[in-house]
Amino acid sequence: MTAVSTMKRNGWLWKAGLKFTISLMCMFVAVNTAWANDDGNRWFQIKTSLFGDKNIQSGGEILGLETPGRAMDAAIVPISIDSKIEQTPQRYIKSLYLVIDNNPSPVAAVFHFPGKHSWETLSTRVRINAYTDLRAIAELNDGNLYMVNNYVKASGGCSAPSLKDPAAAAAQLGKIKFRLPEDYNQGDLIPTQLMIKHPNNSGLQFDQVSRFYIPADFIRTIQVTYNGDEVFTADTDISISEDPNIRFGFTPNETGVLEVHVKDSKGRTFSHSVDLQSNSKG
Repeated sequence: MTAVSTMKRNGWLWKAGLKFTISLMCMFVAVNTAWANDDGNRWFQIKTSLFGDKNIQSGGEILGLETPGRAMDAAIVPISIDSKIEQTPQRYIKSLYLVIDNNPSPVAAVFHFPGKHSWETLSTRVRINAYTDLRAIAELNDGNLYMVNNYVKASGGCSAPSLKDPAAAAAQLGKIKFRLPEDYNQGDLIPTQLMIKHPNNSGLQFDQVSRFYIPADFIRTIQVTYNGDEVFTADTDISISEDPNIRFGFTPNETGVLEVHVKDSKGRTFSHSVDLQSNSKG
């Protein structure tokens, strides 16, 4: 091969490589633009399904939302929602929607409050399937809607397999525990943790032994009451992490019984209660 033919061949290869690189760059831009448009369309579809054409206002003065920018574990992403308004019978958050745009089931939970009990913070753990906006939307008792949102970098959480032994998890199924401070006074806002043992299988997890997908099996409803009066109820879905864990606050004005009733997608029901006494801080 002559030097001239070699130069021509190398020049053709360089041009071909350049064209290929430009094509890849164009594809990359197109894909990212499509993803951006899909994200916007997804939220529009979710919003329309939940609220129709109702206006959603900026919620920075109503809610605070804390999420990791990049999750350590996409199957267990901690989130915390703060109420910036005092909950009174005249003005309170009636429903709180937790939405994860790019999850297969984007509405992770809807919490309902009767307006009788004040709360400051509500936190839980969720699965995130792909980089996404995570939104908290408050519906006040006057019907107005307010939203805050954060972008979270995480992926694969909805299909991530459980790290627990299936037999051990089955043996613990439905066990519930409340964790409360040792000392408190009547009228205090008591920080309370609710822990429920349940696999919350998403239906997207793959059994490495059987080579089949694990059927969906998750908690559907949670109702917490105090002396028979509702503290809150929650409608939940597959986006809530395994072994659901909810932290909340409520104010008992008298001694009584804190109780929770849980129902899952298989129709099983679980209950637990604890007596609260007037334990003085001294």
